[in-house]
Amino acid sequence: MPISKKKLEAEISSAFIKFQRELLGRGPQEAKTYIVQDMVITRFKGVLTTEEKHLVNHDTGRKLVKQMRQVLREMYSNEFEKIVENVTHCKVLSSHSDISTKMGERIEVFIVDKDLEKLLEE
Repeated sequence: MPISKKKLEAEISSAFIKFQRELLGRGPQEAKTYIVQDMVITRFKGVLTTEEKHLVNHDTGRKLVKQMRQVLREMYSNEFEKIVENVTHCKVLSSHSDISTKMGERIEVFIVDKDLEKLLEE
């Protein structure tokens, strides 16, 4: 029986949460993944640590948090991409990430080599 789109999205979200908990000692409060054509988009809520929540109230602190998170993402981009590849069985062509210090959210976008949404409909 083929896997459903919702189940695959949930598997990706769970894998990301597990990885981040192992990497940072805590993961996001919530993760939701969306498969749209050849894109895998994950939105993480509640990603800031207690210390980061204090830092983002100051201009310099906000910049530091964004820089630190960007460096961490670059350091572990291969691992993030491998998660998507292992769960979807598609090759990741590129990935993009950004964090909102205002909302305490992060978004990850992965472009894969197939129209995954269409494949899941078949």
